[in-house]
Amino acid sequence: MYYVVTGAAGFIGANLVKALNDRGERNIICVDNLSKADKFKNLTDCEIADYLDKQEFLDLIMDGAFDGAIDAIFHEGACSDTMETDGRYMMQNNYRYTISLFDFCQEQEAAFLYASSASVYGGGSIFKESREYESPLNVYGYSKFLFDQYLRRHWDHLTSQVVGFRYFNVYGPREQHKGRMASVAYHFFNQYQAEGKVKLFEGCDGYANGEQLRDFVSVEDVVKVNMHFLDHPEQSGIFNLGTGFSQAFNDVAVATVNACRAAKGETALSLEELQNQGIVNYIAFPEALKGKYQSFTQADVTALRQAGYTDPLFNVQEGVSRYVDYLLKADKTL
Repeated sequence: MYYVVTGAAGFIGANLVKALNDRGERNIICVDNLSKADKFKNLTDCEIADYLDKQEFLDLIMDGAFDGAIDAIFHEGACSDTMETDGRYMMQNNYRYTISLFDFCQEQEAAFLYASSASVYGGGSIFKESREYESPLNVYGYSKFLFDQYLRRHWDHLTSQVVGFRYFNVYGPREQHKGRMASVAYHFFNQYQAEGKVKLFEGCDGYANGEQLRDFVSVEDVVKVNMHFLDHPEQSGIFNLGTGFSQAFNDVAVATVNACRAAKGETALSLEELQNQGIVNYIAFPEALKGKYQSFTQADVTALRQAGYTDPLFNVQEGVSRYVDYLLKADKTL
């Protein structure tokens, strides 16, 4: 029997593959689209049974090649570019693809754990897994929202576990291939290493410079939550996956810079000190993002806790410090 991870060479997918390895699992089929080949580097320290292109995998499923052979699918594969304007591509790649895998898992009575997104909430201020709070601002968010709705319509007839994770702002190892869509922690680290300073957006939507608030969650915690539900097949649902707390982009900048400074034996600096020394800078808010940007997110994790996940989650200071340590070690091996 196999575990399947789609988007396996991507950020969260590769971390899930590694976590399965850490649990002794090797019968893992990795599915992805390597038209951007650099993503393969995320899997070089992983042990897998096979790699399949996304379309090849879909064809094999339709031909019955995997009937009775799969325990669970972790479906992380998607176009996650919130600036993507090709709606036909987005809906085919994110929505229809997810339906195909969901239907297969239901036919096979296999677990289906998939990536939803906090983007389904749009510009709202309440982040609770309920229809009245959902109003996505872009076609990426809409593609995620629409599958959640599809699942709700089939909820009373499920034959196996289905869990959707509404990821908030995830950061951590194995995201280097994402380019501009990588986390701000990743960008701040690289800016500081290259230039000795970091750049944040100026204020918008009534927020001061760098004070827009997001729920930043470490990929370490994202993986632990996925594994928790794999171990509890009796639990199904759509769950927010964030920390339950919002922190400013300024907090991420301070945590990143101070973790870099600590590695060099330098003392920590306050935000005001970093601003006064020109280490934290602000740039104009992009016109292209106006009206499509979430200036505030904060996961309501009540449902997640009620489902039995009780472990603490890293705040920005803890999680970013661990991430910077990882990035510094990775730099030394290059």
